Amino acid sequence: MTRKNANLTGVLAAIPTPFTEDGASIDPAGIAAQIERLVAGGVQGVVPTGTSGEFTSLTPEEYREVIRLNVEAAAGRISVVAGIGHTSTAGAVELARYAEEVGADAVMVVPPFYDPLSFEALKAFLTTVAGAIGLQIMYYNVPGATGIALDAEQLAELGDIDGVDYFKDTSGDAVSLTDVLTNRTERITAFNGWDTLTFLGIALGARGSVWGVASVVPAQAAELFRVLTVEKDLERGRELWGPLWNLSDVLESVNYPAGLKTALELLGTPVGPVRAPILPLAEHDRARIAEALQRLGVLAA
Repeated sequence: MTRKNANLTGVLAAIPTPFTEDGASIDPAGIAAQIERLVAGGVQGVVPTGTSGEFTSLTPEEYREVIRLNVEAAAGRISVVAGIGHTSTAGAVELARYAEEVGADAVMVVPPFYDPLSFEALKAFLTTVAGAIGLQIMYYNVPGATGIALDAEQLAELGDIDGVDYFKDTSGDAVSLTDVLTNRTERITAFNGWDTLTFLGIALGARGSVWGVASVVPAQAAELFRVLTVEKDLERGRELWGPLWNLSDVLESVNYPAGLKTALELLGTPVGPVRAPILPLAEHDRARIAEALQRLGVLAA
């Protein structure tokens, strides 16, 4: 099979799904506006329909619409890595094929959740999905949601599957991530996906970061990556990282989609509410996010 080479690198913003004010429908204009803001901010790509995008709350029709609208809005200017999550192999294959059909550059695949898969079942699942499409796969390593905890050797072994070329590490396991980045980069390419470990991952040589914070402050996220990887200015990177870490830390302490949408609302670029069963944030958490945005210099005191 001829497989499209997405050549993913840099900051990929894990983006929320814009809803109408009542939360009942997808907001196409909001999707287009969000993409324009992120392109202007300098990120290298976006990841819709992932955790940040509340994919589990989308109807099958909405799921496809969100992928299609993001691809159309990006118009080839930045990469679109469509999040693929379903409780069955057949459902994941169907979504991945649709993402390819409408022009996504790659797919980020989370395995069926609720009943954790064995490692052998996970490999069989990924092999089936990869064999059904001509796009590269980024494995979404998020044991907190899937119950599948992999060590560095197992993560590298996934890279032996044709088409599984990347993984997003949202495990919080800095030791395993370091092991992969130090000893196993010839087998699979790592992207950091745990916000408060972003500096560590990039400094250790991760190809990039799938980062929800980048959907809030794209210019600051892109600058951090550039300073560390292009300018190789560690001291300046540390200066930039301090306030970015504070925002990341706050967002990791609350419901993540709600935190992102609260931050965007505070910045005057709202993308609608979260959907039930997620609740809006309490006032004290909104205040914590506002303080973190103020420390970044993007929100007036």
